[in-house]
Amino acid sequence: MTITFICEVLGEENNGTTIATMNVVRYLRSKGHDVHVVCPDKDKKGKEGYLVIPRIHFGPFDRYVEKNGVTLSSSKGFKKNEALLSLIRKSDVIHFNFGSKLTLLCAQYAHEHGIPCTASFHTQAENFTNHVGLMRNSFANFLVYCVLNHRLFSQVDSIHYPTQFVRNVFRAHHKTGAKEYIISNGTQSVFHREKVSKPAELEGKYIITSTGRYSTEKQQKALIKSMRYSAHNKDIQLIFPGDGPKRKHMEKLAEKYCVNKPMFGFHSREHLAEILNYTDLYCHCSYADLEAISCLEAISVGITPVLSDSPLSAVSGFALDKRNVYHHDDPKDLAAHIDYWLDHPKERKENSNLYAGLASKYALEDMMVKMEAMFLETIEDYKKKHGK
Repeated sequence: MTITFICEVLGEENNGTTIATMNVVRYLRSKGHDVHVVCPDKDKKGKEGYLVIPRIHFGPFDRYVEKNGVTLSSSKGFKKNEALLSLIRKSDVIHFNFGSKLTLLCAQYAHEHGIPCTASFHTQAENFTNHVGLMRNSFANFLVYCVLNHRLFSQVDSIHYPTQFVRNVFRAHHKTGAKEYIISNGTQSVFHREKVSKPAELEGKYIITSTGRYSTEKQQKALIKSMRYSAHNKDIQLIFPGDGPKRKHMEKLAEKYCVNKPMFGFHSREHLAEILNYTDLYCHCSYADLEAISCLEAISVGITPVLSDSPLSAVSGFALDKRNVYHHDDPKDLAAHIDYWLDHPKERKENSNLYAGLASKYALEDMMVKMEAMFLETIEDYKKKHGK
């Protein structure tokens, strides 16, 4: 199979969309498929299997966009980009991970030449609206989904949803004729339970970890603010593995609410697994999260979690006990849950055992096999339907 990934957004592997996309790319290549990636990232220029196309420039807002780790592909000159058009024509299937004008043009061109298209649902409306202060505006979010549906999901033959949750969110407003596949983005095998001692400098501290990109919709500020109400503030060490545009804001908040300065920064998967294995509690505070694979990987090593109950986040679906869920808009309730688990070590240990090995249900290898099957089935279904 020859498959081309049109990645209007790619960048470094420090966000869920890119990690999920590259996991599929690497797996398909390992199985002998001919995989091409179209993206606007200059650092990929000259690398085998990549076609770098022009990016969108936002004038004076370029720095803000770059700060958020986003580089968008431009549709300018599409009809004259023979390298891209030729790549589409020789493919058996085209896959998209984002809905821009370029997506619409590529999908239409592919269908004109008898080539099926698939897409992964990696983006919630709130990922956009949080940048303009409208994250909680239902009408603004609805409009974003309208654009995504017009440019992407109404144009493809199959849609990959990482969770039933996000499928339901989108389908509440839009219906497509595409075949639907619900496949987790998968958990890395490195995240499993191991006996790891706390570093000497953290001995005597309660370690509370929260993984994920530092962004508005992830709401890490709720955990920081909760320290104001925790009876254990002076004994708690917060760790935020990750990176993102809200780092300075989080650091300033921590100066106000945390006795101990939180630890910020990106870590390798191996080091992150080590941190999680000496963590006492895991918190995931997101307001919007379509799968939160970082949360699933974290708690699967066997950590008692405290999870947001936001109706726009999938994380509460991982809870195996109602005591693992707090009200997402209430830092005081979050602190109460944290204090309960820290004050009841026996119950915390019993609860953490429930989560050990949870990731085996979402093992990356198994999920990649399902993704490969989706592409192959889409090709066969397209041939039967169109006789091509």
